[in-house]
Amino acid sequence: MPQRSSHRVVLVVDDNSNPFEMSCAIEIFGLARPELGRKLYDFRLCAAEPATRMRDGFFTLTGVAGLEAAESADTLIVPNRPDTHVHRSQRVLDVVRRAHARGARLVGFCSGAFTLAEAGLLDGRRAACHWMWADAFRARFPRVRLEADVLFVDDGDILTASGSASALDLGLHLVRRDHGVEIANHVSRRLVFAAHRDGGQRQFVERPVPAVPDESLGPLLAWAQERLGEPLTVAGLAARAAVSPATLHRRFRTQLGTTPLAWLTGERVALACRLIERGEERLDVVAARSGLGTAANLRARLRRETGLSPSAYRKRFGAAPARTAAAGGSGGP
Repeated sequence: MPQRSSHRVVLVVDDNSNPFEMSCAIEIFGLARPELGRKLYDFRLCAAEPATRMRDGFFTLTGVAGLEAAESADTLIVPNRPDTHVHRSQRVLDVVRRAHARGARLVGFCSGAFTLAEAGLLDGRRAACHWMWADAFRARFPRVRLEADVLFVDDGDILTASGSASALDLGLHLVRRDHGVEIANHVSRRLVFAAHRDGGQRQFVERPVPAVPDESLGPLLAWAQERLGEPLTVAGLAARAAVSPATLHRRFRTQLGTTPLAWLTGERVALACRLIERGEERLDVVAARSGLGTAANLRARLRRETGLSPSAYRKRFGAAPARTAAAGGSGGP
């Protein structure tokens, strides 16, 4: 029987909430993963009222738990609704405040940042929201450090996503943070969604109809992913694509919302994480195979991306043999 997760994720549905982000949360945190042999999360929906009218009256949600379910949440996803000028109910704001006070992780998708800010939890902190509401958010909550044009912001115990598909990006980021790269990649494959888009990538990515010849980066990315351990450079990638470095940079910005170097580094760190998860304990081998060069660079990059040292990452996400070895005191730094 699959192992029950001890981490409870609860999503609060409010009047006029957007069903898309609710569905994203259900897909990532709520679905069983029997092929993994364990349940990743214990997920519940809750609402303040027995019947909740969803956005624009598309349907009415019934049969979910009351707000008391939020009191046991380890991660609480706060309401998001497009009528951002409407104040959230005091009952909902109190639930959010109590969750934060007891140390629960708070997540806001799209306009969820308005809920968190109205609860008084974002003053002096970084946050993201949908670009359509950026000006209104700044005017209403000037003490919040709104980061415009990013997919999501991870500010430790409070995380916010800009909107729509970025809810999937932030959800997968949380799975990576909680369960490691290998599990997050599995979930992303089930979603048929990009495994890793960094939170700092742009919200608004231009995707023009490709000219002839095709300017898609797909073939170049696939080629590079097979050679991450080799000394790849931006100039080398540009030469492979038969364009100048400036043109390659423009295409990455247009199609992926990031730079060639940032993409390459992210792919190498993800590969290093997978190698550690699969049991490779020699840091010099992980660094070489992932293209990060040295153990020192591996340590620095891993800590920057995950907040963990290689040994801490191995202990948390590594295969059983690696955990046994680490327990016996033979692991590296």
